[in-house]
Amino acid sequence: MEVGAAVAVWVDGDLVVNLWGGSADAAGTRPWRQDTLTTVLSGSKALTATCVHQLADRGELNLHAPVARYWPEFRQAGKEAITVAMVLSHRSGVIGPNARMSWQQVTDWDFVCEQLALAEPRWEPGSAQGYHMTTFGFILGEVFRRITGRTVGQYLRTEIAEPIGADVHIGLSPFDQSRCAERVNKPHARDLLADVQAPSDPTSLDDHPKAGLSIAMGFAPDDELGSNDLHLWRQLEFPGTNAQVSALGLATFYNALAQEKLLSREHMDLVRVSQGGFDTDLVLGPRVADHGWGLGYMLNQRAVNGPNQKIFGHGGLGGSFGFVDLEHRIGYAYVMNRFDASKANADPRSVALSNEVYAALDVAAD
Repeated sequence: MEVGAAVAVWVDGDLVVNLWGGSADAAGTRPWRQDTLTTVLSGSKALTATCVHQLADRGELNLHAPVARYWPEFRQAGKEAITVAMVLSHRSGVIGPNARMSWQQVTDWDFVCEQLALAEPRWEPGSAQGYHMTTFGFILGEVFRRITGRTVGQYLRTEIAEPIGADVHIGLSPFDQSRCAERVNKPHARDLLADVQAPSDPTSLDDHPKAGLSIAMGFAPDDELGSNDLHLWRQLEFPGTNAQVSALGLATFYNALAQEKLLSREHMDLVRVSQGGFDTDLVLGPRVADHGWGLGYMLNQRAVNGPNQKIFGHGGLGGSFGFVDLEHRIGYAYVMNRFDASKANADPRSVALSNEVYAALDVAAD
């Protein structure tokens, strides 16, 4: 059962689906509206990756250059050969800080980046895959800031969201807080980790079930954030995890990709090339075994997120999903506020909607 949800679909530049319903809170006191915002957690990564790829598409960033070219302090602790592409494809080995951080520390961008500059890779960079749950946003965000002098959220707002009219945010204005949906049934970090502890040997994850997840969640508060902290969390920038979007806004973003307004077709064909096949993920394990990774985007080679294997986009813990289909010029987004963590990469609610889109359009999935 949904509490509140929305879905939007663009096809060939036309908005063909824009539906919303239910409640923005568990008590049923606030109806879900067209402009209701909700967090898409890791769905944020597609927004951040696109900002980074705009720099690469313009020749301002080399994806295969070391991160340390742009952020010299990052070369410490054996990270001198880690490339931007390795971070985008979750293969750098830098999945978390050396020690767990408090909520107060996590709110300090400079402190977090100092700790990541000191962090050791948990495996030989480039040799394996492990989901960069939160480090994805901080590492790419700091590279982006060093090159442009702006944060990802600032750039997203002025160079992407406002020009295309997309209601997507990383770093939410206080004036927009009232539009945010309440998160319902969101799992606590402690529920995901149970009693698992990080291994004493930080380079060995195989014999420690969920140890990689424990390290990757070194940023996560132990308990659910209180209302004041949640407001602050939305206002701050966590480019890999805290985008606030409407379904229409996220679909509009993917439509702009489909229309080649944000990236060139040549560059998009590069970013959707699989970077590691179906390698076992050292952080999430078999939970993500059914899809591959491009450069910052989830792929769909096994058609677990709808019938088209060529789409790329990103989902978020709990069920949200957005994608672009370049061949059929589709931009799609589904968002909700009732979290279902049982499916890490193919929530049945979104899959059913995606299947209906292709059935209604009567186009071949490939």
